[in-house]
Amino acid sequence: MNFFKKWFEKTEKIETNTDFMKKYLIVGLGNIGSEYVNTRHNIGFKAVDFMAKEAEASFETVKLGALTEIKVKGRTLFLLKPNTYMNLSGKAVQYWMDKEKIAKENVLIITDDLNLPFGTIRIKPKGSDGGHNGLKNIQAVLNSSEYPRLRFGISDQFKKGQQVDYVLGDWSDEENKLLSERLEVVSKAVKEFALAGLNNAMNNYNGK
Repeated sequence: MNFFKKWFEKTEKIETNTDFMKKYLIVGLGNIGSEYVNTRHNIGFKAVDFMAKEAEASFETVKLGALTEIKVKGRTLFLLKPNTYMNLSGKAVQYWMDKEKIAKENVLIITDDLNLPFGTIRIKPKGSDGGHNGLKNIQAVLNSSEYPRLRFGISDQFKKGQQVDYVLGDWSDEENKLLSERLEVVSKAVKEFALAGLNNAMNNYNGK
């Protein structure tokens, strides 16, 4: 009897560990409020909204954000939009990592990047916050800069002293026309991250 009990406990532990590895937290950074919906700084929200729509999933208001989950070939992707405003994003990230027992390497933060041409993707396993308030807070809360992130280029087509207005401004008409196609690429890159790992996602999607 003891043998079967130990075998069952061991099997249960293996299954639990397997489930743990199949869970991912995909965090789109942005600011809540209708005035921010179509701004460049909210590309993270727009990306996870796109993925949810693809999967016909709906967000629910939960603690520290809006959350939904989608299934991708046996993987569970939790899509999160923190409602803490950009500069307190880390609180929501940490809470949902702990609640769903998701490892840091299975977290992917989607954010805007002024240093990349419009629509260009760059996935990295770690890095500096680059002056981005959302990444800065996540780094402070996690006490680490070693977490995967997907940066979406918004370019730097603004005059001196107009950075804030540009980042918090709406997409141009031309950018809006191209957004859907670029978000489809982001969606594919996120799924590659979950299914094939960070290195494959970087190799196949960086610079696209």
